[in-house]
Amino acid sequence: MLAACTSGPPLGPTAVHPEVPGVTPATPAAPTLAHGRSRWVAVPFSELPGWDGDRTSELWPALRRGCARPAPAWAAFCTQAAQLGDPGDAELRAWLQQRLQAYRVEATDGSADGLLTGYFEPLVEASRQPRGAFKLALYAPPADLASRKPHWTRQQIDTLPAAQAALRGREIAYVADPLDALVIQVQGSGRLHLQGTNGSAQLVRVSFAGTNDQPYKSVGRWLIEQGELKPDQASWPAIRAWAQRNPKRVNEMLWSNPRYVFFREEPLPDPSLGPRGAQGVALTPGRSIAVDPQSIPYGTPVWLASTEPVSSTPLRRLVMAQDTGSAITGAVRADYFWGWGEAAEQQAGRMKQPLRLWVLWPRS
Repeated sequence: MLAACTSGPPLGPTAVHPEVPGVTPATPAAPTLAHGRSRWVAVPFSELPGWDGDRTSELWPALRRGCARPAPAWAAFCTQAAQLGDPGDAELRAWLQQRLQAYRVEATDGSADGLLTGYFEPLVEASRQPRGAFKLALYAPPADLASRKPHWTRQQIDTLPAAQAALRGREIAYVADPLDALVIQVQGSGRLHLQGTNGSAQLVRVSFAGTNDQPYKSVGRWLIEQGELKPDQASWPAIRAWAQRNPKRVNEMLWSNPRYVFFREEPLPDPSLGPRGAQGVALTPGRSIAVDPQSIPYGTPVWLASTEPVSSTPLRRLVMAQDTGSAITGAVRADYFWGWGEAAEQQAGRMKQPLRLWVLWPRS
């Protein structure tokens, strides 16, 4: 769930004490650190499961993009990174180990177990003008958004003439499926494949530009409460399947979530890059995650150990903390960016995996 940037997180962790009983630090001076909702316990790199098997060089583009907006603690590191060139896997791992200390992320009560979910950037067919099935508008923010708080609910926008009048002329594009419109709003951005009346096609991005300040309610949770889905079935593929079986109840489901998201259109000069995350840099599929910035600062390399959905294939890799979301709170909590398109939606929509995290932080 991509979200607007929150207020800036603390600049970095603070030392609690130089020694922790039962924990052997990786370096004599490495302390246990406290950071907001989490604590970090210094460990050797040998504790990171699968560390030597990762294609670490795949992180390099994401890390370099993160260094475009470094936090103060990362300024010297990023200056050195700019001089490194394009290292291979083993070279980059060794370079990182020389400059960074590994810390196991724990909750303040000492728990190191958490939850990994997934998100993606939808790719949706759309039209500039309403035509045929393409009747559902994606809107830019209304002129009175700042002065009317909260703004109209989702149901009011769909049904009240006054609410519709406030959005007249703010249409960016039209989609055919109400679930497509909802998923773009929930994910916070999307790619639109715009078909022109003359047969031309254009790929653009719509990015988060504000909300109606109404509370977010999960349609998956609503379906569970209605007895339509079991808790372990509430994935995007299952929600879409339910909507196809129950077309007369789709609006009832949609209106259970009063929050409405507005967008701005952006060009898409490089389709290989994801949307901008809360750090303000483009996200990288498979190498960017959303975190709680009160536990892990933006721009921090993070080693995650989890599994992929359905197959339970081990998912162990170095990623960058570059985004956040309203549901991403707590110490050992992350949202994994899968990319865009149908395959990404299938993976992200089913992801609810056990998680352990380690952060890499500049040595003092």
